[in-house]
Amino acid sequence: MLSSFYFRLIAYFLLCAATQAHALTAEQALAMAAGETDDRVAAVQQAVVEPSDRIEDFLKALAADEVKVAAGKALIVRDDKGVDPVTGAAVPVPADAEDIINNNRMRGEIDTALAGLALFGKDDAKRMAAAKALTREPDVGRLPLLDKALAQETRENIKVQLQLARAATLLGSDDATQRIAAAQALSLSATPDTRLLLNERDTVEEDAKVKAALQAALKAIDGQLAWGERLGAAFSGISLGSILLLVALGLAITYGLMGVINMAHGELMMIGAYATYVVQGIFQKYFPGAFDWYLVAALPLAFGASAAVGAVLERSVLRFLYGRPLETLLATWGISLVLMQLVRTIFGAQNVGVENPAWMSGGVQVLSNLTLPYNRLVIIGFAIAVLLGMGYLIGRTRLGLFVRGVTQNRPIASCMGVNTARIDTMAFALGSGIAGLAGCALSQVGNVGPDLGQSYIVDAFMVVVLGGVGQLAGTVYAALGLGVLNKFLEGWAGAVLAKIAVLVFIIIFIQKRPQGIFAVKGRTAD
Repeated sequence: MLSSFYFRLIAYFLLCAATQAHALTAEQALAMAAGETDDRVAAVQQAVVEPSDRIEDFLKALAADEVKVAAGKALIVRDDKGVDPVTGAAVPVPADAEDIINNNRMRGEIDTALAGLALFGKDDAKRMAAAKALTREPDVGRLPLLDKALAQETRENIKVQLQLARAATLLGSDDATQRIAAAQALSLSATPDTRLLLNERDTVEEDAKVKAALQAALKAIDGQLAWGERLGAAFSGISLGSILLLVALGLAITYGLMGVINMAHGELMMIGAYATYVVQGIFQKYFPGAFDWYLVAALPLAFGASAAVGAVLERSVLRFLYGRPLETLLATWGISLVLMQLVRTIFGAQNVGVENPAWMSGGVQVLSNLTLPYNRLVIIGFAIAVLLGMGYLIGRTRLGLFVRGVTQNRPIASCMGVNTARIDTMAFALGSGIAGLAGCALSQVGNVGPDLGQSYIVDAFMVVVLGGVGQLAGTVYAALGLGVLNKFLEGWAGAVLAKIAVLVFIIIFIQKRPQGIFAVKGRTAD
C-alpha cells in the first residue's frame, strides 16, 4: 500500500517536470517576439519542437498582431486587455508597450510553425495537411520537428508524407550526399509541388553529381505527370462530349428525325437552365434543409418548361413551315431572339449563379495532378441515362414507333390511322424537353445567362450532321469524338486554333462522306 503511494507520488512529480519542460517560458516568448528576424525564426522553430498549448496560442497571437513587448517581456493584448503568454493570467498593459512588426518572412514562418504543430494532433486529416504544407515550404531548421513527428506517427500514409517532407528539407543540406539521397527520394513523389522544389534546387545547385541526380529525378517525375495530363485531357474531352451529347440529343429529334432546322434550340436549353435557377431559389427560401435535393426537383420542371414552349412553337408556327427549310430557319431564329429578350426582361441581362448541391461539390483525386470533379462525373452519368432513355423511347415504345413511321413515310402513316399532327407536336416537345435537361445539366458547370444557348447551338448542329442525320449512335460518336479531339488540340494549339481545326476537319469529312458517320439504311438512303 505504501509502495503504491510512493510510486504514484514519483509519477506525479515526473509528470509535472515533463509538463514544465514542455511549457512556454517567458524567455522563449520574448525571443519569438523581439529581436532580429533570423533569431526570431530560430526561436519559433525551437519552440515548436517541444510544443504546448501556450505555444500554439502565442503563435496565433503573433500571426494576428496581438503581441506587444514591455519591460523586457512579451504579452498578448486582445481588446485592450493584457494576457500573460506563459500562464494565461490577465495582466495590465503598460502605457509604453511596443507593437511587434512581422515581415513577410516571419509571417510565413509563423504559419508554417502552426502547421507543424498540427503534426502532433489527433486529427489524421490535419496531420496529413500539415505534412504536405511542410513539404511545400522546406527548411533545414525544421528537421528536429519532422524527426520527432516521424518517431511518433503511426499512420503509414502520413509517415510517407513526412518522409517526403524530410527529403525536401534535406535538399538544402550542406552535405552533397544527403542532397543526392533527397533527390532520389523525391523522384518517387510525382506531384507538381515536388517538381517545383526540384526545379528551384536545380537552378542554384553547383555540384555536378547532385545536379545530375536532380535532373534524373525531374525526368522521372515529368514522365509520371505526363500521364496525368493526358488522362486529364481525355476526361475533359469526355466531359465536353457528354455536354455536347445532351445538347445534340434533342436536336437529333427536331432536326435529325423531323427535318426542322430549329435555331431556337439553344434558347429552349436556356429555358431549362433558368427553370433550374428558379427551383434553386424556391428551395433556398422555403426548403433550406432540403437544398441538396433541389436538382432532383428541377429536372422534371426543366424538361416540362422547355417541352411546353416547344409544343407551343410547333403548334403556332412550325406546323405551317414543314418542308420549307429556309423559312423554318428564319422563323426559329426570330423566335430565339424573342426568347432571349423575354428572359432579359424577367431575369435581367446579367448572368445568374446556380449552386452545386453538396454531393456534387469536390472531386475524386486519381493522380497527384488529376482530380475528377463530381459535377462533371454526374453530368457524364446523366448524359448516359438520358441517351439510354431516349434510345428506349424511340426504339421500343408506341410513341417511338409512330415517330419513326411519320418520319419515314408520312402519307402511309396517316393512312394507317396515325394522327401525324399530334405526333409532330409530341416529337418536337420531346426534343425540346431534352434540350431543357441539357440546360439543367449545364447550369451545374457554369453561369446561366440569356446567351447560354448561343454558345452551343453551332456545335450541336455539327454533332448531328457529323454523326449522320437521324442516327442516335452517330450522335454519340460525334459528340464524344469532337469533345476529346477539341481538348487534345487545345493543349497543343490553344482554344481558338483548336476550334478552327475541328471546323476544318468537319468540313473535309462532310465533303468526303455527306451522309455522316452512320448513313441511313434502306431505300431512304437513295
